Amino acid sequence: MSLSDVQAAKKRAAAVAVAELPDSGVIGLGTGSTAYWFVEEVAKLVKSGRDLRGVCTSEATRAHASSLGIPLLDDDGPWAIDVTVDGADEVADDLSLSKGAGGALTREKIVAHASKRLVIVCDASKRVTLLGTTRPISIEILRFGHATTLSTLAAHGKATLRQHGGGLAVTDAGNYLVDLVPPVPLTAPGILDRELRSIPGVVETGLFLGRAALVLIAQNDGTVTRVER
Repeated sequence: MSLSDVQAAKKRAAAVAVAELPDSGVIGLGTGSTAYWFVEEVAKLVKSGRDLRGVCTSEATRAHASSLGIPLLDDDGPWAIDVTVDGADEVADDLSLSKGAGGALTREKIVAHASKRLVIVCDASKRVTLLGTTRPISIEILRFGHATTLSTLAAHGKATLRQHGGGLAVTDAGNYLVDLVPPVPLTAPGILDRELRSIPGVVETGLFLGRAALVLIAQNDGTVTRVER
């Protein structure tokens, strides 16, 4: 697919996702290129009179949603979120997810945990048989002792600090991001997730396991496929 075709597919999936929203309530607003189009769709609903309030998974999403007039809750919580709509970097056959290319994995996981449902929107290129097939696993780590944390992560694959804008990528919380390329695609992502999170200095991983209730996949032919857990 060309870049324009991919963007069109993301917009289609985001437009379909609005049918999963309550008539009124609190919704989680994801981060990334597909979630961007979902925020645009939510803004249309708010302008039409729908009583929807958002919880944002990143400062970028907060700035975008605020500019469009979407009422937002603060970052502290506690929240009672009806549904969160977010994107993914990879979606496996069992609906396990790899997320974090946008650098918001920890906030995304917190918001997903506070939600009754997590709906994922993506284009067909994100569908894989096993996680770790097409892109690295994202990991957020503390700055303190980051070289030690990075060397420990290397036991699980090729671990590199993510670069951005000529320097190291930094999350909204001020932490560093690591891209981990496992030796082979993940047949047991749950084991790797537990091992990674047991390492001191690791804040969170981009492995979202058993969380997605519904994945909306925009296909190359213009249709959107529903895959439910």
